[in-house]
Amino acid sequence: MAVCDREPLMAEQLALRHGIGKWFSDVDAMLDAERPDIVHIATPPPSHLPLATRAICAGCHVFVEKPLTLCHADSQQLVASAIVRNRKLTIGYGFYFDPIARTLRRLIAEGALGEPVHIESVLGYALSGPFGSCVLADDDHWVHRLPGKLAHNLIDHLLNKVAEFMSDRPTVQARAWRRADDTHPASHLLNELRVMLFDQDRSAYVTLTSHARPVAHLLTVYGTKRTARLDFEAGTIIWSSPAALPGPLGRLSCIFGDGIQCFREGTQNVLRCVRGDYHTLSGLNFLINAFYESIRNDTPVPVSYHEILKVAAISDAVFAQLGTEHSRVA
Repeated sequence: MAVCDREPLMAEQLALRHGIGKWFSDVDAMLDAERPDIVHIATPPPSHLPLATRAICAGCHVFVEKPLTLCHADSQQLVASAIVRNRKLTIGYGFYFDPIARTLRRLIAEGALGEPVHIESVLGYALSGPFGSCVLADDDHWVHRLPGKLAHNLIDHLLNKVAEFMSDRPTVQARAWRRADDTHPASHLLNELRVMLFDQDRSAYVTLTSHARPVAHLLTVYGTKRTARLDFEAGTIIWSSPAALPGPLGRLSCIFGDGIQCFREGTQNVLRCVRGDYHTLSGLNFLINAFYESIRNDTPVPVSYHEILKVAAISDAVFAQLGTEHSRVA
């Protein structure tokens, strides 16, 4: 086992922090010396394609942080490289495998929701937080060099939750802006994004917001039988069904029904906390284990290449539209 960073001191500190015996500042030297079975790439997105390609050519299976690459064509190229060399490739869609997301997927497969009609995916981002503040403080931060800047680094978290419900080529409408009261020196950074997706029988609405409070991470799926509301911050999934009772009694039953579900979800999360599984990396841990199992057993990767490329194609459509508009102040 080894770690690699082009800054030798960073590589050494990471290795010492995690008890890893070897560190490198050159990826080719690491690949030649260690010949790893699996490489995890957690570098800025512009480096994903060349690094993952080199690892695949060296015979490694590869786990890549999102976004896979900067565009659909590059993602296609990377997937094709993995297929040709019979190597497995996956992407860091941790929230896609959060316990509540897995529960939703199972219940939809069982028909509990009916047919999905509309999906809403919301992600709040605190620019004053530990990651956002770094972006704002450094004009040379790699986020500023992404084609879609902040949205480019975050949009996969939103789109991977709705893409599985949409066709391969939904109609896309996108708009991004910054608020007029955003006076930070890095105010050129667009930090509000809205995307509408349309199919013949379904629609989806995607929201990235840096100003709404409290910071939220939500998914709502409206079905012909029931509606599911997922809160990734709280780790809860609440189901809404048509009222079984008439008039005010029906309204009250819905309120108390939601309360009972919240209590049940809270109880389950207490048990998860006791087991050490109530944290934001729970889904990522599941994904990594599933990826390793797919390698050991030569089974399909946890995120299909079809879904990865669908998200990449929708992202391309979003940023193509944003690139044709001038930055707008709300």
